[in-house]
Amino acid sequence: MTNHKTGTRQEWLAARLQLLEAEKELTRMSDELAHRRQELPWVKVDKNYRFDTDEGNASLKDLFRGRSQLLVYHFMFGPEFTAGCPSCSAIADGFNGVAVHLANHDVMLWAVSRAPLAKLDAYKRRMGWTFPWASSLTSEFNFDFCVSLTEEQQREGGAEYNYRPAAPLQLRGDGGPVAKIAASAGVDAATFMRERPGLSAFALEDGVVYHTYSAYARGVDGLWGMYQWLDRAPKGRNETGIWWRRHDEYAA
Repeated sequence: MTNHKTGTRQEWLAARLQLLEAEKELTRMSDELAHRRQELPWVKVDKNYRFDTDEGNASLKDLFRGRSQLLVYHFMFGPEFTAGCPSCSAIADGFNGVAVHLANHDVMLWAVSRAPLAKLDAYKRRMGWTFPWASSLTSEFNFDFCVSLTEEQQREGGAEYNYRPAAPLQLRGDGGPVAKIAASAGVDAATFMRERPGLSAFALEDGVVYHTYSAYARGVDGLWGMYQWLDRAPKGRNETGIWWRRHDEYAA
């Protein structure tokens, strides 16, 4: 017998119609937020960032591949990692199907990480992904867009993340759940936490690249496809801890 509230079809419908009004309001608010994102001023990118890609060394402008818009997912995969962050991996599982539609709507989607290209390519093959993935190992791209920090910044604090200065890193003696995730990527917790997730958007107009938008932390929740489904499941996210794994690590 369920412990959840039960009722008649008529009671359910009355409650559902009330919820529908709230959902419609949320949709209207989401549309307004999207408009406000697009109204942000564009900032010219003056630095010559370079990336290693499967087609060779490339500039930020090259990543557009003939489109006028570029979306970059800042994937947590540092130079020392042996595998990508499992949370970023869960998000990236949705990229293959989306990337082709975006590319045919004047938008290129890339993942960018600081790991060497050979590591990214090997992990990409393991995961069965086809979306483009570039290494920013030799540039300051990750640091300038606040998704990587140095050991000194981590130790002393002050590095910006999600538009706020970060405090010095403090870990539990056993590292806590972060240590378990870090171990799955082949590194200790401190090394793992020097990489951060995020999304950045760019526009290309008259040969000039502009930075238009960035989001971090829970600002990228909307990209995490499995949570959009779980939020509509009967028990919601129903989490008591970190339960997800890379898709090839679940028991059969």
